[in-house]
Amino acid sequence: MHTPALIVFCLFFAFVTLAGFWAARWRAPQAGMHSLEEWGLAGRSFGTWITWFLLGGDLYTAYTVIAVPAALYGAGANGFFALPYAVIAYPYMFLVLPRLWNVCHRHNFCTFADFVRGRYGNRPLTLAIALTGILAIMPYIALQLVGMRVVIASLGLVGEWPLAAAFAILAAYTYSSGLRAPAIIAVVKDTMLYIMVLVAITWLPYKLGGYHHVFALADAALKTHTPASSVFLAPRQFMGYSTLAIGSAIALMLYPHTATAVLSAKSAAAIRRNSAMLPAYSFLLGLIALLGYIALAAGISVKNPQESVPALFLKMFPDWFAGFCLAAVAIGALVPAAIMSIAASNLFTRNVWGELTNSAAKSMTPHEESSMAKIVSLVIKFGALVFVLKLPATYAIEMQLLGGIWIGQIFPAVVVGIFTRWFHPWGLFCGLLAGLGSGTWMAYTLDFKGSVYLIPHIGPMYAAVPALLLNLAVAAILTLILRALKAAPGTDITDPTAYVG
Repeated sequence: MHTPALIVFCLFFAFVTLAGFWAARWRAPQAGMHSLEEWGLAGRSFGTWITWFLLGGDLYTAYTVIAVPAALYGAGANGFFALPYAVIAYPYMFLVLPRLWNVCHRHNFCTFADFVRGRYGNRPLTLAIALTGILAIMPYIALQLVGMRVVIASLGLVGEWPLAAAFAILAAYTYSSGLRAPAIIAVVKDTMLYIMVLVAITWLPYKLGGYHHVFALADAALKTHTPASSVFLAPRQFMGYSTLAIGSAIALMLYPHTATAVLSAKSAAAIRRNSAMLPAYSFLLGLIALLGYIALAAGISVKNPQESVPALFLKMFPDWFAGFCLAAVAIGALVPAAIMSIAASNLFTRNVWGELTNSAAKSMTPHEESSMAKIVSLVIKFGALVFVLKLPATYAIEMQLLGGIWIGQIFPAVVVGIFTRWFHPWGLFCGLLAGLGSGTWMAYTLDFKGSVYLIPHIGPMYAAVPALLLNLAVAAILTLILRALKAAPGTDITDPTAYVG
């Protein structure tokens, strides 16, 4: 057991716990958080900086800090796909998200499925979008626990109780404070991560003889792996690498937790500013990725690549600073796990339970919505905890690969829908099913061990991309057929002027 590191770790964990409970009073309305907008979106009150920290905390998770360096540690240059996908994602977000925010704010939509319901007036399509979002986000929550468990185990704590206790605390302050809790903690978490990474990528290469030496040692170590890899991409990896970056960029903006963070902003201008500022996190991600090569150069030897970063910190840093770094990683699990559980509960309350049980004559009151969302968020968190504690971690990783393929399939309904209503809702529904089915089948043929599928006569591609192309083709063909048959296109209740400006 690394006692000094453990003490520092516990101190920072206690600090963010207090901050999480205090957040219930931060900007809280006098009437209390008795509506889904107040509890699940913090009253849509966040400005540019809080939104920036919240989105950063949302997108750069504990598992990112663990998994991206682990990908380079185990597979070399192919793991760097995370960097170009972040570069692609932010201009795409700049074009789409402010427009979505305008429409959702005008009509008090709390989820992207709410937008689909208003845009197309089709209940099956709305349910399919909501269920896709929930199924895609559940393994993502579990992966935050996987990242936290790796950190806790590296400190020498054994058994299931430390992880269970940490998540019980998370559940308690999320229940009381809603989205305000992860917003406050995100500021602390991101500050700690920047300190951790800037120290690590300057001090550790200096101790190892400079970056030239780090890359040389990493490349030599990667060539001994089975299968052998390198710090350079092989030509056969080009298409898989590029489609993985493109498909991941498409999916990044569509995850329910991204929607929750975006819709909590107080203006479209705050979203545009964030899209311009978020590349700072791309720079951070590139530095985080280099920790995988630094671990190879430092001679870190672990059976599970996910253990490489904690092992690197404990070997190369004084115990007290290693404790600080590991606390930053663990706190990095709290923020996204809280936002993800809130996002999933918003979707279930509004777009699953609400669609199945409510009619125009009988709808849930704001207080009923917030009460149900709080309970659902607890169920989701403890469901993820049981999943991680009782099943192998590989299950969560495999399901996350599948979730990334699934969430990209809502692109036609949400992203295309924000610019045009040309697609028929039943065409979108059938296209979504085609995309989900084909993407799942490709992952199945890979035994859920990967997501890059070999397309005959074309080459290896990230499964989400050909699935999305099939999705769009089916939606377009059926739209033409249904328009020719003069099938009712559903009712668009959104205000056309909300799409301008």
